Amino acid sequence: MKRKTAKELLAESFLELAQSKSVDRITVRDIVENCGYSTATFYRQFKDKYDLIAWEAATRTAEIMDKVGTDGYAWRDTLLDGAKLFERRKEYLANLFLHTSGLDSYIRYKTEMNYKVLKDCVQKALGKAQLDEQTDMYIRLYVTGSVYLTCEWVLGRYQASPEELAEIYERSLPEPLRQYLY
Repeated sequence: MKRKTAKELLAESFLELAQSKSVDRITVRDIVENCGYSTATFYRQFKDKYDLIAWEAATRTAEIMDKVGTDGYAWRDTLLDGAKLFERRKEYLANLFLHTSGLDSYIRYKTEMNYKVLKDCVQKALGKAQLDEQTDMYIRLYVTGSVYLTCEWVLGRYQASPEELAEIYERSLPEPLRQYLY
């Protein structure tokens, strides 16, 4: 049996609180009191609540991305699972975006994280440690646009099912990158 780590429990506590409280109003004290930890334990794990938010987002993304190329799990599956994750977390993400200065930070952080993951996928497919500048720019362009679109969708500016969103992600993938992901 795998036991949850302190990081996981603190993140769960934060997410639980975010269901009923604005993210900007949640304090470290609230988080630790909700799960029975001390503030010292919190600060051994995270710098602040924004570090917790970033860690939690990276963990969820990694769970999806780690499946790429295993047991027939294709790039399309990654896109759909990502869209479904955003759908399940829409209310939380909207809370995060609207009640902190977190939208710009989230976009920057998520873009950089997705860039690294997609770059690794392309590098593995190519068998190269370095990518040419043009391929690197295609990756950067794609992840920047898809992260921004996802945020707009979360905030209700676009109406689409997770399947439709995944299809948009898939169709907008620059042609030069398709050969490495399909």
